Amino acid sequence: MEQTGEKKILGVSRNVFFLGWVSFLTDVSSDMIFTVMPLFLSNVLKVSIPIIGLIEGIAEGTASLLKLVSGWLSDRLGKRKSLAVFGYSLSALAKPFLYIASSWGTVLAIRWTDRVGKGIRSAPRDALVADCTVANERGRSFGFHRGMDTLGAVVGLALAALIVYLVQEGGLELTRGAFRTLVLAGIGPAVLSVLILLFFVRERKKTVSPRACDAAPVQTECKGTAKVLTDGRFKIFLVIIVLFTLGNSSDAFLILRAQNLGFSVSQTLLLFVAFNLVYALAALPAGMISDRLGRRKVIIVGWSIYALSYLGFALATDAWHVWLLFALYGLYYGVAEGVCRAFVCDIVPAEKRGTAYGWYHTAVGLSLLPASVIAGWLWHLIGPAAPFYFGAALAGTAMLGLALLIRE
Repeated sequence: MEQTGEKKILGVSRNVFFLGWVSFLTDVSSDMIFTVMPLFLSNVLKVSIPIIGLIEGIAEGTASLLKLVSGWLSDRLGKRKSLAVFGYSLSALAKPFLYIASSWGTVLAIRWTDRVGKGIRSAPRDALVADCTVANERGRSFGFHRGMDTLGAVVGLALAALIVYLVQEGGLELTRGAFRTLVLAGIGPAVLSVLILLFFVRERKKTVSPRACDAAPVQTECKGTAKVLTDGRFKIFLVIIVLFTLGNSSDAFLILRAQNLGFSVSQTLLLFVAFNLVYALAALPAGMISDRLGRRKVIIVGWSIYALSYLGFALATDAWHVWLLFALYGLYYGVAEGVCRAFVCDIVPAEKRGTAYGWYHTAVGLSLLPASVIAGWLWHLIGPAAPFYFGAALAGTAMLGLALLIRE
């Protein structure tokens, strides 16, 4: 059964509050390092664009298989926290090795290990958020968590921009020394996030009774033997998410597009500060609106914003276009990301949440492999605008599917 009497902090449960801080610190670390990694590969190691796409695709796609396994395991064991701790710890341990990376194969191995950690932690962590949130506050809880996660990215990127500026004085291309400094600076927040998770997030002894039914207004009747893919809406939603994600390639291509249009490394980092700031500010209000108006409508609005931003990236010619488009892209994430996760919670039985989030994250992650490879080759064979036209077209198709095929 869901907790209802737990003391709240800033309007959310204690677990959600501290999980927000875990994600905040993790993103401070990750965005300081991994946002500029495509530039490290391109500028320092002289890796081609298709190989960069391949690295991102393999890292995200392969690690995503673990999201399904870890989600299912957290349901089977009735324990979320231990898996989350292991996943966050693995990512924290992988990052320092980027300091000595000197080939794209080494970068791939380190990036893959970091994503394996994310794969292990993501579904159990989202299930932890869902477990301690009542049905009519799911949008608020996931919005708070995504907002804290993204606020960490704002801080991490701002620090990265400052470090790069001080180390290399705003040069157009990233240097090895600047990248190594970012790696060293990112280690502390990663370790601190693991300690907060370990000591401040409480594991519930039992997530749900075997025959408990979720109390969400849109939840269909559930049985103790229900399987997570029984609900047709969830299966259709996964297919639509895959379609959308095939056009939503790695953000590495946004970084390369900005550099293609003349942005320096420090300026590119500030673009992502703007992107994440808008994301963080929009996430909680969007979640609260979805609690009132329904998830599907809010997701469709978010995907519409995404399609417009990708069309803009295809057509952009001036610097002010890029600033506006990164803000618009952040608005898409703020509106849609947390609401999609709340929607998953709405349409599956409570005892299958870990497995459901495993399927959700796996569907997204595995789709990123072909998405990034396709984007890399479209860029290489046609031009920098091609991946963005492709992404906008698939987003439009996914919106139609969500509007016509899924009821709420």
